[in-house]
Amino acid sequence: MKQFFILAFLTLSFTQVAFGQNVPEPKYIRKANDTYYSGNYFEAIKVCQDAYKTLGYKGTIRQKGEMAYKIADSYRNMQVYDKANEWYGTCIELKYFDVVPEVYFYRGDMQRMLKEYDNSLKSYREYKRIAPNSRTKELEAAMSAIEKYRDFESEESNYVIKCEEKINSKQYDMAPSFGDKKGKTIYFGTSRDESTGADRDPISGQKYMDIYSAEYDVNGNPTNVKSIDTKGVVNTTQNEGTACFDSKKKKLYFTRCPNAEKMDLGCEIWTADLSGEDFENPMRISLKTNDTVSVGHPCLTPDDMMLIFASDMTQSANGEKSFGGRDLWYVTYDKRSKMWDSVPHNMGAMFNSAGNELFPSIGPKGQLYFASDGLPGIGGLDIFVAQREGEENKWSGTKNMGVPFNSQGNDYGMCDFDGRSGFFTSERKTSSSNEYTSDIWSYSIPPNLYDLRVIVYESGKKTKKLAGAKVTVTVSDGTTWEGTTDARGKVSWNEKADKKSRWILVGKDYTLKAGKEGYYEDKRGAKFSTVGLDQSQTFILEMPLLPIGEIRTPEVRYPVSQWTFINDATCMSLDSLKFLDSMLREYPNITIDLFSHTDARDTDVKNQVLSENRAKAVYKYLVEQKGIDARRIRPVGKGESEPATWEDETGQKVILTEAYINQFKTSDPAKFQKLHQINRRTTAKITGTDFNPETAPPANPEYAVFKPLPR
Repeated sequence: MKQFFILAFLTLSFTQVAFGQNVPEPKYIRKANDTYYSGNYFEAIKVCQDAYKTLGYKGTIRQKGEMAYKIADSYRNMQVYDKANEWYGTCIELKYFDVVPEVYFYRGDMQRMLKEYDNSLKSYREYKRIAPNSRTKELEAAMSAIEKYRDFESEESNYVIKCEEKINSKQYDMAPSFGDKKGKTIYFGTSRDESTGADRDPISGQKYMDIYSAEYDVNGNPTNVKSIDTKGVVNTTQNEGTACFDSKKKKLYFTRCPNAEKMDLGCEIWTADLSGEDFENPMRISLKTNDTVSVGHPCLTPDDMMLIFASDMTQSANGEKSFGGRDLWYVTYDKRSKMWDSVPHNMGAMFNSAGNELFPSIGPKGQLYFASDGLPGIGGLDIFVAQREGEENKWSGTKNMGVPFNSQGNDYGMCDFDGRSGFFTSERKTSSSNEYTSDIWSYSIPPNLYDLRVIVYESGKKTKKLAGAKVTVTVSDGTTWEGTTDARGKVSWNEKADKKSRWILVGKDYTLKAGKEGYYEDKRGAKFSTVGLDQSQTFILEMPLLPIGEIRTPEVRYPVSQWTFINDATCMSLDSLKFLDSMLREYPNITIDLFSHTDARDTDVKNQVLSENRAKAVYKYLVEQKGIDARRIRPVGKGESEPATWEDETGQKVILTEAYINQFKTSDPAKFQKLHQINRRTTAKITGTDFNPETAPPANPEYAVFKPLPR
């Protein structure tokens, strides 16, 4: 999505999309078109709505559709998602998608921002149907982002975020940066009514932006919110914003954009020197190939030798091409000439996409933060981060910052002080605002916060999470509490109900036990400790429980009338036996009976011996090849005496007797074979949970000897 009002101080070039008509346009239509094509969206909404009403019944469907589209597009570019969504819906009713298929694409964007994910996917799919070769990468990214991030806000985080209401105005406040080395003063862009000049930006309807500052006292409260310059050196009647200082906090880099009367000129990066409390010596950095290109959002590496910025240039002077939209570019500083290189270089595919990449900033450990609406995420611009490697332009690990930094609204302008606290910009809704608006937010991690998450599952089957399991936590100081797992087998503890205290405290040892009806008592439990920890941490403990009764193991197959394992593409029997090996190792105090069953297609006597030998084959594998104590296992052959139970197509449980299976021999041969296979099974039953290698009697030597099959 094109973030135009985000760029109120970085008004990048606007491409007109004209819809030719063969008949002269009425004056009110020309006025609406001129206002819209000028990019003055705030004014365009009113004149286009007036034109839409004036058309009434006398206008053509296409004329009304065109006006509806321009109203929707103006709302979209001002980030008024709900109204844009409504007007794109009107466009669809007027079948304007026959003229501009993007109606469906943009409506999908708006629905995505409004968290209407199912409707958004429908709109995207319809756009793909009517314009199969258009915006393929953007469409794929948007649809995959919904599937990946639709539960974005359900994720948990230790960060505490707060809307800085004492700084923010009713207008736009954005892109904070630190103005001192202690992190007590921030600079930010604002379009509040106190900004310089009397004119208003026709794009947003607000004042042209100025750069303001705010100081924080010892209690973390902002004070002295004011313009950084009232003498016209930095703040002028044009748009100024997205500022950053060099490492010495003596030179300010900022973006300056021409106002509405100079829309043919793009934005540029300027510098000014801080002398005492005043700025002086403003200078423009030459980075552009022509006047219409925009550059802005400056960001300096800690050594002041690399300037990273955003630009809409399609190609630099050395031939490097943009990936689309706005990209991140960089130049390096020449110490000899004491000037920045005038030929920008593209930051590359790790950062740039077919969408927009904006608002770069550097973290305390060399991280590069930036915002993108082209990389996988949700809600327009998301904040991403990459780690710098060495002193060169090498980076790794680009990733979405996730919650709580990113939301369904636009999020950008990361300002990281120490990795644990800082500021960023977000357009998410707040309790005091019914409209999306850009505000400054702070984030922090309170010292030594500990969370506990416990996942209970059935032993040997990690995917089978156990709901309703009781987890008991005992603390070294004698306190104890309980919790019950949810449908995902999970129970967690962080804040207590009073919101002032926490369950997991510093300097304590914790012991956990889990239990559930139908499962053996958890004698081993789990332990963790916060003793000696100097930072926050989330403890994630997985606790398996052993089921009472017979346990059906994964499939083990044998050749006909044999007890060697089939281990090929048809059945990897040795992989299946890992289940028993893992269970016996995970629970060193359990003993088991190991049962082997056959189908009914031979004599009772032969099947009995065959099943005994197959049980012994598993026994010998576990004892002789895996080193499990032989005294813990008793192999038992069941022959064909205990057919399995199966749930048929009607949901009724049926015992798979030979007579029942035989009825499918000719009518359904595949089912006939399948039911016999179900009967050929290996099961285990836990016979004890207190095996003691010091006192256990020796194993029966006959368990390791195979019997000959009777003829």
